[in-house]
Amino acid sequence: MHLVGGQAFADRRDAGRALGERLATYAVPGDVVVLGLPRGGVPVAAQVATRLDCPLDVLIVRKIGAPGQRELALGAVATAAGVQVTVRNHDLLADLRATGLPDGVFERVERRELEELARREDAYREGRAPVSLTGRAVILVDDGLATGASMRAAVTVVKRLGPSAVVVAVPVGSDQACDDLRPMVDALVCLRRPHPFRAVGYAYRDFSETSDDEVSAILHSPPQ
Repeated sequence: MHLVGGQAFADRRDAGRALGERLATYAVPGDVVVLGLPRGGVPVAAQVATRLDCPLDVLIVRKIGAPGQRELALGAVATAAGVQVTVRNHDLLADLRATGLPDGVFERVERRELEELARREDAYREGRAPVSLTGRAVILVDDGLATGASMRAAVTVVKRLGPSAVVVAVPVGSDQACDDLRPMVDALVCLRRPHPFRAVGYAYRDFSETSDDEVSAILHSPPQ
């Protein structure tokens, strides 16, 4: 679906409501759990979980950004229930190495992001155990897909935990990211695929940063 003329969503909550309505028309099999990718995916996922009347949890993913270009994803790391996965953007790494990316850069950034991942896990959960994913239909939600590296890491770690199905659901995404992810999952729902794709934030009127405190508040408050 093309995005024509202006932003599609007022904010992440608005996007989550629209995504929840779309997902309500899908026959997702079995016992469903919604996982938001912090930070920006959590307010979207909360609206989806409310609409579907199912549990909400987080799957923490950290992008491994290129030096000086943090939004350019060399890969990503994710962890859930003690399982840790690293995903590499091999084509981009090869291109950057050909133009002088030093050896060991990926590994140094990976170590830093794993430390931040552990910090967020402690901050968001506050001792609360992750929701079990074994035998459940897992809907992975983010506020959008640009390169898709973070979501690929999330899908990979979830599939190692024995779900009955894995669905990726986002308000907006690039054609390339959606096409790369589709063979990895049972279903992919993307409300908007703008042409040309510039950035996730262009689909929102308000794309202000989601804070750690906001994520924690959403996870520890009753569904709305």
